[in-house]
Amino acid sequence: MAERTCTWTGASGRKYVYDVHPRHPKVPPHQAGNFIYAKMNEQKRWVPIYIGQGDLTQRAAAERDRAACIEAKGATHVHLHVKFDKEDRFAEEKDLLDNFPQAYIPDGCNEGQAR
Repeated sequence: MAERTCTWTGASGRKYVYDVHPRHPKVPPHQAGNFIYAKMNEQKRWVPIYIGQGDLTQRAAAERDRAACIEAKGATHVHLHVKFDKEDRFAEEKDLLDNFPQAYIPDGCNEGQAR
C-alpha cells in the first residue's frame, strides 16, 4: 500500500500522479507502468534519481549496475504509476526526463544526455 501520492510535472506541463512506496514494495504481477526512484532534499522536495517504465515488479532492479547506481545515489523511495499502454509509458518517461535532467548521469542514474 502506498504511503502517499506525489504529482510529477513533465516538460509539457502535464501532471502525473504517482503512488509513493518505500524502496522495495510488493507489486502484483503483470503490472506495467512508470516508476521514479527518488529521495527528498533538504527543502523536503522529491528529487528523481532514476525515471523509467516497464514491468513494475522488476523496475530497475533487473539491471545490476543500475540498481547499484540507484542505491549509491541514495534513493529512499520508488514512485509507481500503473499504465499499460507502452506508447503512453514511453511518452510519459520522455516528458518527465525532459523536465528533470538531473535524473541523468552524473547526478542521477538515467543514461543518455540531458536535453
